[in-house]
Amino acid sequence: MKLLYQLNAAFTALIIIVMSITAFFVYSLLMDMLIQDEQRQLKGRAELLIDLINDQDEDRTPELSQLIQDRNYPILLFNSDNGEILFRTMPAAIAASWMERYEEELEGEEVWESEGEKYVVYDFPVNAGNSQILVMATPLNDLQAVQSVFAIRMIMVFLIGLLLALIVSYILTWRLVTPLTKLKQEVKKIEKRRFDDVKQVQASGEIKEVEQSVRHMAAELARYIHSQKQFFQNASHELKTPLMSIQGYAEGIRDGIFQGEAAEKGLNVMVSETERLKKIVNEMILLAKLDSSEDVYHPEQTNITDVVIQAKDRLIPLANDKDMTIALKGGASFYSFVDRERILQAVINILSNAVRHGTHHVTVEIETQAEQMKVRIMDDGTGIPEALLPQMFERFIKGKEGETGLGLAIARAIIERSGGTIKAYNRDDQPGAVFEIRFQRKDELL
Repeated sequence: MKLLYQLNAAFTALIIIVMSITAFFVYSLLMDMLIQDEQRQLKGRAELLIDLINDQDEDRTPELSQLIQDRNYPILLFNSDNGEILFRTMPAAIAASWMERYEEELEGEEVWESEGEKYVVYDFPVNAGNSQILVMATPLNDLQAVQSVFAIRMIMVFLIGLLLALIVSYILTWRLVTPLTKLKQEVKKIEKRRFDDVKQVQASGEIKEVEQSVRHMAAELARYIHSQKQFFQNASHELKTPLMSIQGYAEGIRDGIFQGEAAEKGLNVMVSETERLKKIVNEMILLAKLDSSEDVYHPEQTNITDVVIQAKDRLIPLANDKDMTIALKGGASFYSFVDRERILQAVINILSNAVRHGTHHVTVEIETQAEQMKVRIMDDGTGIPEALLPQMFERFIKGKEGETGLGLAIARAIIERSGGTIKAYNRDDQPGAVFEIRFQRKDELL
């Protein structure tokens, strides 16, 4: 069943249940209200009757006669001490039954019954000794007739209200379901990888948030698929180059083209390319594990400042070979729950990249706060080309003097796995690049 019909059915069922319960209680309370109202009227007529009886004015005699003869209000006056009926305008059997049962059953009751017929009554003593009881009554059938008329009208109102509610429900659910239907069509486009055809859907509230998430997902999927295609293209290129070198020298040595020193040189190239190939494969495996596996990441409480200093110390020999210096500024301790060895690997990758592209010196600035640590690694090289900046941390993206093109990608994966962020930009005050890393304080693994 379509969502539109499901919502309409649910809303209709809810309205029917609520209105039925309401009608039941209203119908039940209506009789009590009618009985109470009738008793008030009976009390007023009884007081009027007593007033007319006590008033000996002949001008009011017709009014008294009319009140007594009104068949809608049967009257009974009896003496409860001697069981004598003094006056009645109702059948004798009913009058006698009420008088006999008065003190034991009927006194104080709102509804009296006799010979299968019910009456709403008002009774009170008319003399000081409370021996003479006046009973004013009206048939309950009259009130039930009023109740039935009200019930019919209530049913009509119920049906009209239900019809209007269904119309309103259909309009509201249609406005709700229509964006969902359009959103479903856009999701179908994503399923068929038609990311460029995904359009914005006019909606509001939570549906608007879902629609924005769907479009964001489409953009991310498009970017991911594009990056995967680029990754495989770059990976195949990077793997193909050493394999071709190895194959060329191996065939040359086999066919006797390379002999003596040439053959030895070829063997050295083959070993070197094999090591390079092994390094690329290992780094690709590491990246894949960082994305999915928990086996390569073992967090512990770590002083990240010490890790940065250790990474700097390890890069000093490389810097000395290029007649460069590595300066460290700051150094307050900052502890977080991360993998020490992986963070060390990430910082070494970034720092070695700065040493390779720097000219004379590299500066490492450490700035610590209560909940955050910022590490800036700055070199004095030519900087990062603007076209390369958005792709700096993509796999197999490398600039001049780059090795495998995976070092910065691995660094980003490790830092993000540790709950941090990394970004690269060019310096404003002088030539050179800046890699800025931020770590958040963590007491346990996120």
